[in-house]
Amino acid sequence: MPQKNRTVNGVLGGLLGVVGLSAVAGLLVTASVTPVLAMTGLAGTQALTLFDELPEVLKVDTPMEQSTIYANDPDGNPVALASFYEQNRVPVTYDQISPVLYDAILSSEDKNFYSHGGVNLGATVSAVIDNIKGTSSRGASTISQQFVKNVLIQQCEQEVDTASETYSEELQACWQKATEATGSEGIERKLQEMRYAIQIEKDYSKNDILLGYLNIANFGGTVYGIEAASRYYFSTSAANLTVAQAATLAGIVQNPNIYRIDRGEQGTYTADGVAQNTATDGYKDTLDRRHYVLGRMLTNGKITQAQYDEADASPITPAITVPQQGCQAAGRNAYFCQYVKSIVENDAAFGESPQDRRDLLRRGGLKIYTTMDFRIQDPAAQAMADIVPANFDNQYFGAAGISIEVGTGRVLSITQNTQFQETPTDDQAFSSLVFAGDRTNGNSDGFPVGSAYKLFTLIDWLEKGHSVNEVLNGRVQTSMKFKDSCGDSPVTHTANTKEIGNFGGNQGSTDSVMRFTAQSLNSGFFAMASKLDLCDINKVADRMGVKLADGGKTTDKVAPFDILGSKNISPLAMANAYATVASGGTYCTPRAIDRVVGPDGADRELPKSSCTPGVISPEVAATAAYALQGVMTGSGTGAVANPRDGTPLIGKTGTHNQSQTMMVESSTKVASVAWVGRFNGEANIYQVRQNGYRVNEMRYPLARTAQAAADAVYEGARFPDPDNNLTRRVLTNVPAVVGMTIEEATAALETAGFTVSVGAPVDSDLATNIVAAQDPSGQTAGGGTVTISPSNGEGATVPDVTGQAPTAAGAALVGAGFSSVDFAGSCNAPNAKVTSTDPAANSAAKKSTKISVAC
Repeated sequence: MPQKNRTVNGVLGGLLGVVGLSAVAGLLVTASVTPVLAMTGLAGTQALTLFDELPEVLKVDTPMEQSTIYANDPDGNPVALASFYEQNRVPVTYDQISPVLYDAILSSEDKNFYSHGGVNLGATVSAVIDNIKGTSSRGASTISQQFVKNVLIQQCEQEVDTASETYSEELQACWQKATEATGSEGIERKLQEMRYAIQIEKDYSKNDILLGYLNIANFGGTVYGIEAASRYYFSTSAANLTVAQAATLAGIVQNPNIYRIDRGEQGTYTADGVAQNTATDGYKDTLDRRHYVLGRMLTNGKITQAQYDEADASPITPAITVPQQGCQAAGRNAYFCQYVKSIVENDAAFGESPQDRRDLLRRGGLKIYTTMDFRIQDPAAQAMADIVPANFDNQYFGAAGISIEVGTGRVLSITQNTQFQETPTDDQAFSSLVFAGDRTNGNSDGFPVGSAYKLFTLIDWLEKGHSVNEVLNGRVQTSMKFKDSCGDSPVTHTANTKEIGNFGGNQGSTDSVMRFTAQSLNSGFFAMASKLDLCDINKVADRMGVKLADGGKTTDKVAPFDILGSKNISPLAMANAYATVASGGTYCTPRAIDRVVGPDGADRELPKSSCTPGVISPEVAATAAYALQGVMTGSGTGAVANPRDGTPLIGKTGTHNQSQTMMVESSTKVASVAWVGRFNGEANIYQVRQNGYRVNEMRYPLARTAQAAADAVYEGARFPDPDNNLTRRVLTNVPAVVGMTIEEATAALETAGFTVSVGAPVDSDLATNIVAAQDPSGQTAGGGTVTISPSNGEGATVPDVTGQAPTAAGAALVGAGFSSVDFAGSCNAPNAKVTSTDPAANSAAKKSTKISVAC
């Protein structure tokens, strides 16, 4: 077994030392090589300056390494979700490789590795001259030189554009350039290897060089490094290789394209059309090479005769484990994985260009630690699998769940009903789209979120100083006007809200905003919006981090029906908006990555994230939460999604055109969203049953399960008390309509937000179409019912005759049209004065009514 931590300075072993070796190398060029160079047409001065042009200090680039995405288990231990690689490589430390593997490599490739200074001069001179003559292209390279060769190949491969149409051909060219060049190119390559080998022997320990070689070397196809080779070919680790396995891998690395043992009957190459090195012939070429390696190990005393006999007699029996890269390996966590992958490929923290970011993911050896919490992810994913089919009618049916931590923006879970597959397919049960995300992160175009968007009308209502206890006329109306200040100049939209109506054909009612919210009454929110500005409502959404799934702003195009959630938005954006309310008004950008570690063990820069307090005021947030709690209790539309574990919750339901459904709910710690609907088209999902559920009601158990899991881990607290001013009882001035026509009075009262009821005619001398009385008058709760009573046209007003003498009073009453006047006996007294009449003064009465006069 080779010694550990033994540097080149201690193993010069009869050579001239590194400095002397450099001189020998120079002499080699001038004395041995230059004459032959001249014969081949390569100028001697060009070769002589070759060393001078190389860097003084060899800097070995980090080899391409696979990147891995992790999540922490409930005990805080990282669990790999998926890996991404261009070259399947798992770097290991010196102690993670079996000593027998070191013995096999050194015995067959470089038995004097620990005693030479990096270059075998005699063998190298012969190889150079043979290359010049064209009689051979043999390498005669030490482990140090082979390490250099692999580094140069790696450098070349890292410069190849992975998006290039000739990618495979360019990779092959890198290998050929570094290994198969003859003539002058062969000389240059060999001299470069020598110079680099000399340099690394100065800068690195022998063990570092040997380990570097075993971690970078190719073992066939996309398998790189001894650990990946051990796992791939024998389903074991480099630390647990047997003698036979170690000798096999040591043989493969000598010529991986020929000796690889993973191609069965196809073999690794053909001669005269006949497959070679196949399973049928027992991998004869590899077996012969293994026999050679074992023989060298025996000769060098690294194994006993018994070990040799046993290993040499054993057949080569591959136990291939094909590594599965990409998010498909993450199983039901694949969509969380894919969301994280899209962040890496799209965020500037991982590179300037898309290609740089893709290359970093597949070559950069990143360890990406996500925010996923298995304590929520597992039960949510199980509920998704149990409740929602992947596809049942080939009409683009989808479902997604997401949970996000309040106050941090950390994404805790992402689930989806489809099975993950990167390869496009016509089977709608498979998809690579992340329905919970948007076009940038998830390649999804989002969905109309329905009444979940009413949150922003509620917030704007409160920010304008309105109360949740204000009463409005929330009946469906054929013509409503809505202000919109988003364009170049303010406009007023007119809409027939009766076309939308309410769920189940409900005609609406006059009620409070609290009630409108709990029952998700469309016509009630139209009544609220008519007192606001549509632009401001959408600006609230924008301020709370909501954008269209395609990246556009919610204010780009404004229409009255926006308040009912007709815009395509991601479930993640909606979860985060409700989390902003639950946090007391602090908006946090969503983040799915906690930490990224590079191959050097250093932490890398993360995508930018921040939390901004005061996006909405604490008073508005608390009062909105007060109203939204009504959704989750009693007869609220989301009550069925409440896990009823004692955790206070806010929430909101959403439905769009019977093709999209959403349930949002949140504690003070975690917000969860469940979406079920069509990710393309608008086929009806109502009145359809699958797996024992109405499809439009699947959102409830999905959200309930996720929120229950979150409540068990992240204990939600009581929401703050609402603001007194924003919960006040609001009185509204009632327009005075007596004397108006029925039509005029109705219009005036409805414009003021009241419902109008026409009562029975009353006695009045007004015309029959004129309002003679109203109830109430003065002030009352806004939006209430005002009863107006028209005149019957048969009455007169009793004049006020108080204080008059009986004779004068009688004349006045008769003059007003009353034909029957009855004076009390007291009115016969001298100097008597009228004290009252019945009916009273200024009241209306039929002209035939007897007027009783008291004195």
